[in-house]
Amino acid sequence: MTRGAGPLRHPCPDLFTPKAGCLQRFEGYIRSSSGPCNRCMRKELENLRGFFDNKDGKGKYMTVLRLRGFDIYKAFLDPVAQQAVLGDIRSVVKKAPFFRPETPGGKKMSVRMTSAGQYGWFSDADGYRYADQHPNGTAWPAIPETVLSIWNALTGLERKPECCLINYYASDAKMGMHQDRDEADFRWPVVSVSLGDEALFRIGGQKRGGKTDSLWLQSGDVVVMGGEARLNHHGVDRVRAGSSKLLPKGGRINLTMRVVK
Repeated sequence: MTRGAGPLRHPCPDLFTPKAGCLQRFEGYIRSSSGPCNRCMRKELENLRGFFDNKDGKGKYMTVLRLRGFDIYKAFLDPVAQQAVLGDIRSVVKKAPFFRPETPGGKKMSVRMTSAGQYGWFSDADGYRYADQHPNGTAWPAIPETVLSIWNALTGLERKPECCLINYYASDAKMGMHQDRDEADFRWPVVSVSLGDEALFRIGGQKRGGKTDSLWLQSGDVVVMGGEARLNHHGVDRVRAGSSKLLPKGGRINLTMRVVK
């Protein structure tokens, strides 16, 4: 990964070491060269230490998994950080309310969604695309700093996301297998944040069909989809209702940050 030039390569050879403010390697898991390194990320992690660390001040350790090229940061956000992000997302939703988009085939999606940033993702009879306005005609709110901090900490990129898609999953909602390919340049990763009830996340390859793998995403987990896996198919099979108390009325919120242009 070269700063400002996409996520495929990184000039620094050293890996994260398990110490305060850094990531702990999962047993048997070897980080790829596309991951962030101590030298490039130390400043960002120091800035975020008070936000992400445990209350005892000894530093936060987490498990990092790799599944079909996706980097999955388990429990990246602790409960305090989750509440902070959720509060900011609620402010976004007040300005840009959730709506239920329609697929090009005329079917209503089971998820409700809205967006923050310069662009918002949208779908109707004319197809899937990004729009510069909410369906009510207003501009999308800015992406909250708490959300941008996650992007900064895990990508190390100078390029910032131009869209944060916000999906709300009720207990009966799901998301079919799909690729995130409405963006102009696939060099940039997609960063996905889970809040609320657990979701069964399915990952496939770049061709539709074939073998897939699944795992449960819990509240506070963050997935980075980049590099050669950027166009892998993925979806949500179901939500485990009542598995989290973060959202008073239940359900799951998923944030996905994307570079659009």
